[in-house]
Amino acid sequence: MKAVIQRVSEASVTIEGKRVADIKAGLLILVGIEDADTLEDINWLSAKIVKLRIFGDDEGLMNRSIEDINGDVIVVSQFTLHAATKKGNRPSYIRAAKPDIAIPLYEAFVLQMEKDLGKKVQTGEFGADMKVALINDGPVTIIIDTKNKE
Repeated sequence: MKAVIQRVSEASVTIEGKRVADIKAGLLILVGIEDADTLEDINWLSAKIVKLRIFGDDEGLMNRSIEDINGDVIVVSQFTLHAATKKGNRPSYIRAAKPDIAIPLYEAFVLQMEKDLGKKVQTGEFGADMKVALINDGPVTIIIDTKNKE
């Protein structure tokens, strides 16, 4: 499971002209799921993100987590995070999980984030053509791959 975590001052997701998610200060999380991902990956990744200290404290140091600032979160499924680009110019998505595997894991990740964060998490729509808008605050962008935990 791969995640791109972006600290934002605002973010939104629009599908077919309708805004389905909208936050102010918080995190926009793009999540890519592969066949080998498990509930262990979900639990580890969610806990890691919720405790990740990437928000400024009173002295401007990155010492606060999303939990500490009571920030909001949008989670968007993005299979292209597993693009293989070694050969040729057309990315291969062979490692990305098919919907029958990816959807339940994506939904489980959202539920785990809500549990760990203690509040509702907004989402895009799995498989939809989404327009994601954000103002990256910092910019701060962190990439986490659960296959590189150690």
